[in-house]
Amino acid sequence: MKKNLNIQKTHKLYINGKFPRTESGRYFPVHDSDGKLVANVCRASRKDFREAVKAARNAASSWSSRTAYNRGQILYRTAEILEGRKERFLEELVTMGMKRKNAEKEVETSLDRLVYYAGWTDKYQQIFSSVNPVSSSHYNFSVPEYQGIIAIIAPENNPLLGLISLISPAIASGNTVVCLGAQKSPLSSISFAEVLHASDVPAGVVNILTGFSSELSGHFSSHMDVNGIVCCQDHEDLIKSIQENAAENVKRVHYYNETSWMDLQSPYFILDHTEIKTTWHPVGS
Repeated sequence: MKKNLNIQKTHKLYINGKFPRTESGRYFPVHDSDGKLVANVCRASRKDFREAVKAARNAASSWSSRTAYNRGQILYRTAEILEGRKERFLEELVTMGMKRKNAEKEVETSLDRLVYYAGWTDKYQQIFSSVNPVSSSHYNFSVPEYQGIIAIIAPENNPLLGLISLISPAIASGNTVVCLGAQKSPLSSISFAEVLHASDVPAGVVNILTGFSSELSGHFSSHMDVNGIVCCQDHEDLIKSIQENAAENVKRVHYYNETSWMDLQSPYFILDHTEIKTTWHPVGS
């Protein structure tokens, strides 16, 4: 019997609702826990990142203008699609060396995380808004609003759950996202991009790249059209470089150096990606 060729899949980037190959033509291999080649993954370049930021900016106005309830519906729909593909994510996590029991817990918690933030989309403003006392005949309101484009460098631990735990609160408040998936376990990132593509998330709202954080972190933090950056790396030189670059346009910078994302969910993660708008309104007008 003729033996078929073993064709390895090349996982592509996810930019503006499409799956383009990297413009640089570079790839890097991904091996399982036994050292066997599993897939080839695109190694994103600076130009790929710029295209992702452009897509995120084009989608920002439409996404932020949707009702909070509608954004919650879309996040919940994403959880529904992920539910139907659980086995694929389990297989990928186990292939990369995670014990099956831990992989099952990670996938189930990822589903819960999406539903959790779906429920907060139309509630967080009620908690974090305020009516402020002033010494003049005005009403004074403070309300959290979306920040803009959030660049995320995902954690290496919990490659699926960490990714979802960072993307979900960012888009819940109306931000758009450019995310660099885990370098050591990038398969979950691209598989989640396929979930987003099959759900109701509009093109450009979430853009997912794969590649090396050492190469792309400088571009993430220095791009002048990025409004906030989230870093989950604990390299001292990398953190210092991000801080210096982010100061150029006063990006909001957040570091989450967590060993596990299993119990990390809070509306304060949504607040991290908002700006507070204060409005003065004359009494009687």
